[in-house]
Amino acid sequence: MNNYAQRVYEDLQQELPWQQEFLQSVFEVFDSLSPLLDRDGRYEKHRILERITIPERIIIFQVPWVDDKENIQINRGYRVQFNSAIGPYKGGLRFHPSVNLSILKFLGFEQIFKNSLTTLPMGGGKGGSNFDPKGKSDVEIMRFCQNFMRELQSHIGPDTDVPAGDIGVGGREIGYLFGMYKKIVNAHQSVLTGKSLNFGGSLIRPEATGYGNVYFATEMLKTRKEDFENRRVMISGSGNVAQFTAQKIISEGGKVITMSDSGGSILCKDGLTPEKIEFIMNLKNINRGRISEVAKHFSDVEFFAGQKPWQLTETAVALPSATQNELDLNDAKALVKNGCVCVSEGANMPSTPDAVQYFLENQVLFGPGKAANAGGVATSGLEMTQNAMRIGWGALEVDTRLRDIMRSIHIISKNTAEEFGSGDNYVLGANIAGFRKVADAMIDLGV
Repeated sequence: MNNYAQRVYEDLQQELPWQQEFLQSVFEVFDSLSPLLDRDGRYEKHRILERITIPERIIIFQVPWVDDKENIQINRGYRVQFNSAIGPYKGGLRFHPSVNLSILKFLGFEQIFKNSLTTLPMGGGKGGSNFDPKGKSDVEIMRFCQNFMRELQSHIGPDTDVPAGDIGVGGREIGYLFGMYKKIVNAHQSVLTGKSLNFGGSLIRPEATGYGNVYFATEMLKTRKEDFENRRVMISGSGNVAQFTAQKIISEGGKVITMSDSGGSILCKDGLTPEKIEFIMNLKNINRGRISEVAKHFSDVEFFAGQKPWQLTETAVALPSATQNELDLNDAKALVKNGCVCVSEGANMPSTPDAVQYFLENQVLFGPGKAANAGGVATSGLEMTQNAMRIGWGALEVDTRLRDIMRSIHIISKNTAEEFGSGDNYVLGANIAGFRKVADAMIDLGV
């Protein structure tokens, strides 16, 4: 690591030793930036690394609400407004018991560079709460969302900060949040994305992260004259991203052989059919069921309790689409041994640093999340554009724009890696390309 980057990183370690997720994301970016920092002294002169690792603003607030038994509950609410050098803060809201400041800072830091790569004018931010929507009634969720927005509304706006959904925040939650925002400000503004089509949402937005990851992986495979046709593909997760990733892979001729949730993984050696994917979508989105139920319904599907997909069988492509650090070094070794040639991240930082390094050392095509899963925020940006213009694009136009954006992210990531003599190291290429645009804008804007 470059001396300047090492010094700043060590200072962060001493200052924030408990924020392990955030430190991991900083290390991954800083480690890639050494060639750029060695070449260009402007970034140290302007102390860009110190400035870019401190959020411009962090808002922490209480969210009291009343449950169905008329008991008062209290949760924590957060918004990390990390960097607005190239546009208003943009990033999701996550409702999950695991939410804390370290996780949100890691996600917000990643979001800066992911948004930069899309070429759209969006800064980086992230927010959420330790509220758990699971097991709550619709009325309880509505009460919580309304009280969450009562505090958040004074800190967001179409030209300031535009939140979106994330884990635990889907169309239902976005609707409740936007409904309260609209009442308070008395205006129908483009201040949340991931909205329903009934009040300003965009076609292809639910599919965008999954589709975008497949488009990025397709571009990587093309560099070796390969594609998804008849390829065995492992996917982790079974939520929105995993579902639409599976749907798109099947349409591209690939065979999706695994999906998972926190209880374990399913394996279908002959490939999940569209019928099975539809069953999983209904199971997860409507019935809130467990992935194990798929094996009970289809005789050719096996369930492996407590296991991740990565070591179950041979595969050509792996698309981790669940959560951070779900794929470790032992998983990486198993994937390489079992013939994996491409890994593309549908989730945020799902591969541990030593797993990423092992993939790169073994010439596995590796698409880092800030590049490969940028399709969601890219389409959120397209939703903002449609709202601002008071128009709605058709599904084909949005999908075409999404594919073009993912292709451009692949090109700039690969070209930047080659510029610094690193071949097809998309980690280095994406980190430098995303960072350079934001850092140069920070220099242009002054202190």
